[in-house]
Amino acid sequence: MKTIQKLILAAAFFVLGSMHAQVSVNVNIGTPPAWGPAGYADVNYYYLPDIETYYDVRTSEYIYLTNGRWVRTVSVPAPYRSYNFYNGYKVVMTDYRGNTPYTTYTTYKVKYPKGYKGKAQKTIGVPPGQAKKMTGSPNASGKSKGNGHGNGKGKH
Repeated sequence: MKTIQKLILAAAFFVLGSMHAQVSVNVNIGTPPAWGPAGYADVNYYYLPDIETYYDVRTSEYIYLTNGRWVRTVSVPAPYRSYNFYNGYKVVMTDYRGNTPYTTYTTYKVKYPKGYKGKAQKTIGVPPGQAKKMTGSPNASGKSKGNGHGNGKGKH
């Protein structure tokens, strides 16, 4: 009798463990791009007013209007390949949960015209070619400031 109870208990743990793993896989969303605004881990879309394009965080796709159709691609629309995503404003679509963000286009195009600048946004990553400033880094002459002991005076 104890053997049957142990088997049932083991089967229950196995099923519960499998169910938990299934839920975890279904909840995950894509990784936001480095140029994305910091502080919005669970958002699905950004609207980029300067290029009138949506970005799908889950699929890493750009969604834009071309020849009267909305298309999804993994690359930036050709006319905007040199666009600086770090400097451009990103409208974070916190309230939208569907699969067709462009249904907001008419409203967003008026509310967020090209060149729109809202509140300052901090990006998730650092723009390419821009190293983080480090304490004690060399100055313009190539020499470090201070002696490494905090006050810039004294002997080693």
